[in-house]
Amino acid sequence: MLAAAVRRALDGKRGASHRKLLLFVFAASLTLTFGHQVWQAMFNNFAVEEIGVGPQAVGWIQSVREVPGLLAFVVAFLALVITEMRVMALGLIFLGSGIALVSQVHGLPMLLVATLVMSVGFHFFNPCSSSVVLMSTEAEHAPRVLGRLRSLGAVASLAATGVVYALAGTLGYRPLFAAVGLAVVAVGLVLLPFGRRSHDLPTHRKIRLRRRYALFYALAFLMGSRRHIFTTFAVFLLVSRFGITVQTTATLFLVNALVNTVAYRWVGWLVGRIGERTLLSVAFATLIPVFLGYAYVPYLPVLYVLFVIDNILFGFNMGLTTYLQKIAVTREELTSNLSLQETINHISAVVVPVLGGTIWAVFGAQAPFLVGVGIAALSLLLARFIRVPTTSGDEGDAPATPAVSGA
Repeated sequence: MLAAAVRRALDGKRGASHRKLLLFVFAASLTLTFGHQVWQAMFNNFAVEEIGVGPQAVGWIQSVREVPGLLAFVVAFLALVITEMRVMALGLIFLGSGIALVSQVHGLPMLLVATLVMSVGFHFFNPCSSSVVLMSTEAEHAPRVLGRLRSLGAVASLAATGVVYALAGTLGYRPLFAAVGLAVVAVGLVLLPFGRRSHDLPTHRKIRLRRRYALFYALAFLMGSRRHIFTTFAVFLLVSRFGITVQTTATLFLVNALVNTVAYRWVGWLVGRIGERTLLSVAFATLIPVFLGYAYVPYLPVLYVLFVIDNILFGFNMGLTTYLQKIAVTREELTSNLSLQETINHISAVVVPVLGGTIWAVFGAQAPFLVGVGIAALSLLLARFIRVPTTSGDEGDAPATPAVSGA
């Protein structure tokens, strides 16, 4: 099924090398998603139940987790000397090592170290994964390939949450962190030799920042801000205020995974159908009631539904990735600007969790989510300025002015 999905997404003239390349991306991404989902599903309960952290400590932990994202632009320079595939394999090794290290944590300092190591792998992997897809796939096929990639990632999330649900209570947090982390490291070591060749990707990379990409940079910043408000404080609210168990947390991620196996394929189709401007506008408009719900709704089932909706909306962010592909001057600039995207959307992410934890402590649990409302509203406004070249009758995205090399 996986090979067939890749083949359908590729141009008929693409060769076996391109299919192997995308199969590598799919396999590596599934492994990354599985490991990170296990970590995410257990982290809040582990931190609260075994380490005894409060909201401000969670804010600090999450800020440390985002430091490698802030430094993700380093990937642009790594891509000058080694292939993106080798960076991805190394990312898996770091991610797995950090997850396994959590099994040895007994205090906040060591938890910070383990989180940092895990995060280096996660944040250095992502821009390379997207870049390889965009460089090896034509623009008209890219949304569907990204949609399938995220859909299959949801299958990996489904497997991960099933593992947490079945084993966390009996096996315990620490052994499960160790086993999953070592498995991810093993896959990274197996995939590492694949990155020795370029596999028909462009042989040169360019580090070029342009005014042409300014809206892309701005939306990346706002998306990072809104994402980390929700990922830091939504589950923490459910655990600290409503006392949900790790099995309930895992069930939420399980539902997310089930829904997203279908939803992300649909989003990939929708990007090509209605265009990036309309897609992202819908996403940001819907985020406003999601944040308001977490600020004011005391009914737990409603919060569960809003949690799933937010996770679906996160998949709409692939519209920003395909937007860059359509306005990029050359394919050689994709890796550097996707890496910069990772850095930009983490500038606020390093600050937001700490600031949000402080705001929570001073003004109450509503405050971080009300800040999220403001971020979603500003993002909606900026999304209306998106313009991409088009050859279809899409009325939502007007043709862009052709770029010049020095733009």
